[in-house]
Amino acid sequence: MRVNITARHFKAPNNLKEFAEKKVQKLKRYYDGIIVCDILLDHEKLTQIADISIKVYGQNLKAVEKTEDIFKSIELSVDKLERQLKKYKEKLRHHKHDKGEMTETEPPVEQE
Repeated sequence: MRVNITARHFKAPNNLKEFAEKKVQKLKRYYDGIIVCDILLDHEKLTQIADISIKVYGQNLKAVEKTEDIFKSIELSVDKLERQLKKYKEKLRHHKHDKGEMTETEPPVEQE
């Protein structure tokens, strides 16, 4: 998984970048088909914003959190993405399961 971190309106310290990357790497535990992860960190006055989007096969998942602490925003965004990934993975499993249940139908019996 490729991780891109962007900080707007401030210079992100290395410990913040490492924290964000470590939290996002934990998402691989739920689904290992994550292609790209984009982390956008921003702050507006007293609000710290973490906008995390991940790209999986055929879908983009996104979570945005606004709190007073950037670390808390990152954690909450990752929690949202975790739930989205579980739901996405369940849909994939269910969809494949439905396709595999093709049963042959018997032709109707004609009565004379």
